Amino acid sequence: MAEVAESVEARRRLAAATRLVVERMVASGAPGEMLERAAEQMEGFAETLGAYPYGRTYEGYAEPANAPKPEEFFDHSPLSGRANPIAPYMTMEVVDGVVHGRVRFGAAYEGPPGCVHGGFVAAVHDEILGMANSTNGQPGMTGTLTVKYRKPTPLGVELRLEARLDRVEGRKQFCSSKLYAGDVLCNEAEGIFVTIGLERFKELLDQRDERS
Repeated sequence: MAEVAESVEARRRLAAATRLVVERMVASGAPGEMLERAAEQMEGFAETLGAYPYGRTYEGYAEPANAPKPEEFFDHSPLSGRANPIAPYMTMEVVDGVVHGRVRFGAAYEGPPGCVHGGFVAAVHDEILGMANSTNGQPGMTGTLTVKYRKPTPLGVELRLEARLDRVEGRKQFCSSKLYAGDVLCNEAEGIFVTIGLERFKELLDQRDERS
């Protein structure tokens, strides 16, 4: 168990370092020679990692005894995963049934000048709505996602989100969320999530492994 915990922390540390490289590289004014050296080092590291098994981020999750808590399940997420370097790293916590999120987007996520790309805005809503629909212990997959963009979403500042599960109708779970920069409502979203059973989840895992 200690070895597993050590591996998780090491992965999170590596993800944080890689995330910082991406952030600084995108808008870097470094000379081409330096960038070439860095590229060679990154290529070498990628080759080193390639010698190890990969593609098992959901290992054991289809077994009821191993079903993780929502916050643990999201560790590998491309939006909020501490162990995923492409994530801007979004924190989420559930308080009295409401999911509260915090996220900051840097230069790598720029769309219009100084603003977060609208696709990533939609993605963070999908992420926190996914957490909200998990709060009743019956997580589902996104069926529909509707985002209303009210104001430009600024880069480089802490943004806060709130999301909640509004109602359940059979397998459909209706959720809503809002994103703020300070006190300014930048955008809001509604999502319908469709619950799936562990058997269907396992089918998806098997199909993924067949493609690997």
